[in-house]
Parts: sequence; C-alpha cells; structure tokens
Amino acid sequence: MNNCTGPRFNFDNSFARSLEGFFVSCKAEPTVTPELLRFNHALAKELGLDPVAFDSEVGLAIFSGNVIPEGSEPLAQAYAGHQFGGFAPQLGDGRALLLGEVIDAQQRRRDIQLKGSGRTPFSRGGDGKAALGPVLREYLIGESMHALGIPTTRALAAVATGENVYREPLCLALFSLGLRLAISASGLSSLALRAVTSINYANSLIIPLRATIPT
Repeated sequence: MNNCTGPRFNFDNSFARSLEGFFVSCKAEPTVTPELLRFNHALAKELGLDPVAFDSEVGLAIFSGNVIPEGSEPLAQAYAGHQFGGFAPQLGDGRALLLGEVIDAQQRRRDIQLKGSGRTPFSRGGDGKAALGPVLREYLIGESMHALGIPTTRALAAVATGENVYREPLCLALFSLGLRLAISASGLSSLALRAVTSINYANSLIIPLRATIPT
C-alpha cells in the first residue's frame, strides 16, 4: 500500500489524533486487478471532493486499498458488545479500515472507511474480505435509505478485485470491497469497552475506542 499525492480528501483525523491507544494502525491488503464498478458522484460532491479526479485510475488505486490517500492514517477500530448471545469485552473491525475523517459541505464530520480490505488484528479466523453481492447490496440499500430520509451509512465506491473468496454454504464468490461513510459519533459499544477496561482490564492491552455509527 503506497502513499498517494493525487486526489485529496482534506482529512481532519480527530480519532487518530486524539485517541491514541484506542485503535491499531493497519494497512489494506493489496489487490492485483481492481475494477471500479460504481462511483457515487453525488456523494462525492456532498463531501467536497472532485468527482472527476476520483472517478479515475488514481481514484481506483485508493478505493482498492492499493494506495494510501494523502493525509490518511488507516486504522482498525476496537469495541465491546454482545455477540452470539453473550457479552464480548474485546471485538474490533475484522475487515474494515478507517482511512480518516472529512468535514462535508454541511459541516458534518464523516468517517471514510474501506470495507473488505483484508485481515486486521481483529479478524480472528476470517479473511477480512467481502463478496461482491453484499457490497453492491449495501451500496444500493444505503442510497435507497438516504433517499427516504433515513440516516444511514453510504458507499462512495464499489470495487471488484478479480479475486475469489469462499463463503458458506460452500460457494465461490467474487471478492470486492467498498468505500463507505458514516457520521462520526460516540456509541454504546465504546462506552461498554471503556467500562470493561476501567473495571476488569486496567493493566491489559484492551484497546477501547469510539464507535462509528450513523446518528
């Protein structure tokens, strides 16, 4: 994953700057034959980005995880919460990376995140990747909910990598990844992890963080 001096996101990374120890710095796994399937021009304008500059080979290199955009500080977030019917004191982004934060045209802070970009320290036994179908479904449903006035995460781009992933039941799927956005916010999962850390894990390497959820 190389650094890029092309199209700019104008990052203002309050999370990485202010919450040291609440995340793990991590880079995306490289892709060999990425293909830009969809680029959200309307959302790019809302973010104050140049749609023409990003709807390009340079933009594809960023969206595929092969290039770190200028000003980005990619990281995997950690959190705590209930999973499979029980409380889990240590979870985290197993297939997503926060590239950074931007202030959009309405002065809202937005998180820019790669989803399906490969393994992170929180992946456990997973491959950290996303199949094409779910990526496209998230893109379409996110835009539909936004059009209905329902707060939601949205996708800036959808990229196919040319690789295959295996999912249950035993089936072969095209590996894809998406670049999604959410309003930056503190969430209950962050409070839960902070509480666990302060009570039971004061001397451990538990990594608390602010959750990224739409408000």
